[in-house]
Amino acid sequence: MHRNLLIFCVAVLFVGAVIALSIRSVESQSDMVQRGKYLVDAVAACGYCHTPRTGAEYNMDMYLAGHLAGQRYPSYNLRSMMPLDIFILTSTKMTAFSGPFGTSFASNLTPDKETGLGEWTEEMFIGAIRTGLHQGVEGNRPILPPMPVKHYAQMNDEDLKAIWAYLKTIKPVKNEVNPPLNQRGRPY
Repeated sequence: MHRNLLIFCVAVLFVGAVIALSIRSVESQSDMVQRGKYLVDAVAACGYCHTPRTGAEYNMDMYLAGHLAGQRYPSYNLRSMMPLDIFILTSTKMTAFSGPFGTSFASNLTPDKETGLGEWTEEMFIGAIRTGLHQGVEGNRPILPPMPVKHYAQMNDEDLKAIWAYLKTIKPVKNEVNPPLNQRGRPY
């Protein structure tokens, strides 16, 4: 009788501990996502370039979806613009940038599997931020200006993991962004 009561009490304590740890894990995941949202929206200001605009207003239906497929983009002429101290041109949607480095397009940061970060892993994301290379892979093309990778590379792992956790929760948007172009207007 006492032995059965003891086994029952141990089982109840064990189940209670598992439930408590599970709740804490869910709460900490939620906290991480909320921290990621704060970092994306307020600190890193990702939407400033990765969310297209209509005039001065952000197009929130395309939140973090990058440069709109098929939209026009600026073309930089090194000979005529550098003497005028013009370093960079931007599209009216503020998602395409052209300068002496070529032309870059804000990437689709949504979790869309075909056109966004849906097939990326957390390691690829952190590697890209740390190395300044597409998908964080040696030999891949560089991530071009105006993406401030040298600054973002200084973020700690917890912050980058929080950003990644948040990006995985936003609405996937199918939007095929143009590949970056070199100074001659050809894909890298």
